[in-house]
Amino acid sequence: MELRASEADAGERLDAFLAEPLGSRARAQRLIEAGAVLVDGAAVPKRHRMAAGELVVVDEEADRVPMGDPAQTAEFAIAYEDEHLLVVDKPAGVVVHPARGHWHGTLAQALEGRATGGEDAFRAGIVHRLDRDTSGLLVVAKSDAVHSALKAALARREVLREYLALVEGRPPARSGTIDAPIGRDRRVRTRHSTDTDEPREALTQFEIERALPSATLLRVRLQTGRTHQIRVHLQAIGHPVCGDPEYGTAGLYGLERQFLHAEHLAFAHPVTGAPVDLHSPLPPDLAAALERATASGA
Repeated sequence: MELRASEADAGERLDAFLAEPLGSRARAQRLIEAGAVLVDGAAVPKRHRMAAGELVVVDEEADRVPMGDPAQTAEFAIAYEDEHLLVVDKPAGVVVHPARGHWHGTLAQALEGRATGGEDAFRAGIVHRLDRDTSGLLVVAKSDAVHSALKAALARREVLREYLALVEGRPPARSGTIDAPIGRDRRVRTRHSTDTDEPREALTQFEIERALPSATLLRVRLQTGRTHQIRVHLQAIGHPVCGDPEYGTAGLYGLERQFLHAEHLAFAHPVTGAPVDLHSPLPPDLAAALERATASGA
């Protein structure tokens, strides 16, 4: 797709300029972030302000999702389910929805025909996500109305999301709040960081669950839901998540992934109003790493 900005378009943000021709602002943002949008031959951020005469070229195929491979199925457990929604207990290694490099074997594909809601068919029903190597609880809708209600509750910070994170060292206080905007890193575009040209509000609360010889088990509560938020914030305060290959030290305590588990999820049911309050036990690999961290004096 090729579009030429007119005088009337001058000053409009790039993502807003592309919202109508691409069907939604969310899709425009995905394509921009994927590098599939060029303005006068150059990749620019979504906040770029249009100038009259600029030529915008869009690779519309960049977000086309290939048909899923039926031979690849995602493993998961159900922590709660009714006719309106379900809460999935996701194991590490499962990608939540298709994206570049992970077209098949995702949770969204495994839930096809069971989950519904949202404007993107390739992640129908998905309300929030977990990183591939983060385990634990996430809620999935079965209708557009429930999906919208849950997204609104998230935006109002009415969904409690608590994680257990084993971190290197020990924070200087038993509890604290990290209030630092996050966006794509200025230098490494595959990472997220507090050193960014595209800052978005990010708020994380933590408290010490257990102090260990060289590490600390934290209970972490998300107030916002930015990509890699917990991992980025804990690295920013000098206590990266143990085993994190991207933001910390891989392999600590025998870990093959970051020690991060979505242990507690609670919210008011969007239809009945009844409380939904669920916990997920630590998976065996994290429980074993915690034992090693407890026994280690190193």
